[in-house]
Amino acid sequence: APYADFIRRNFDVIALDMRGDREVALDEHTTATEKEISATLKASYSPTVVFLDHQNRPVARVNGYQNVDDFKVTLDYVAEKAYRSTTLAQYQATRARPGTYALRPHPLLKDVSDLQSVADRPLAVLFEDSACVACDALHDGHLKRPEVLEALKDFTFVRLDAQSDAPIVDVAGRATTMKDYAAALGVTYRPTIVLFDRGREVVRIESMLYSYHFTGVLEYVGRRHYEQYPSSPFRYIDAKTAALLAAGKDVPMADE
Repeated sequence: APYADFIRRNFDVIALDMRGDREVALDEHTTATEKEISATLKASYSPTVVFLDHQNRPVARVNGYQNVDDFKVTLDYVAEKAYRSTTLAQYQATRARPGTYALRPHPLLKDVSDLQSVADRPLAVLFEDSACVACDALHDGHLKRPEVLEALKDFTFVRLDAQSDAPIVDVAGRATTMKDYAAALGVTYRPTIVLFDRGREVVRIESMLYSYHFTGVLEYVGRRHYEQYPSSPFRYIDAKTAALLAAGKDVPMADE
């Protein structure tokens, strides 16, 4: 795998089952089960990579799969201990590639600069920028799929340029800019879709997901399944999968 040697040289890697009951020693004084550690670290995606310092404090995280180049930037950030002096978003800005991506239109995107005005119902905020490596794939893939388009109809769908100084009002009514709002939310990967409802963030999509899971996360917020499954969108997706299989229907877990 790319950067496998770099990871072995610079990190101790521990694999945990997010739902496991195996006891794991956090330090010489503290043990906990795998699922307790996962809950403490707020790991809701599988896989989630949480980077801890020598005091077991989280300093960075990757929720789900990312493209290799962006993941390497996060590895460098932690290996260099840059978290002692800067945020991951600021570090990424110093490593940004020349911009080649042109923000693309989408029929469901709304031109909304006052997010508070639409925050009472499900709101999907897509963050992109000119250096985005995976944005074309998002538009050519998930954002063209009928099941995704149907799920997005439950949202006000807005796109913000994470490099732009254009003024906006955030979901809490604060005047800010697109770039500053991305930084305030800790958006470190593009594309990221932050899903809000009733004025608060519920979950975000900041990794590469199969279409079935991508749609499921949208449904989780857009149809307010998070009220029944508050711990993770994948609890809802598991329940949805079980119901489909019990009904004798196929479940397309992977994309063709």
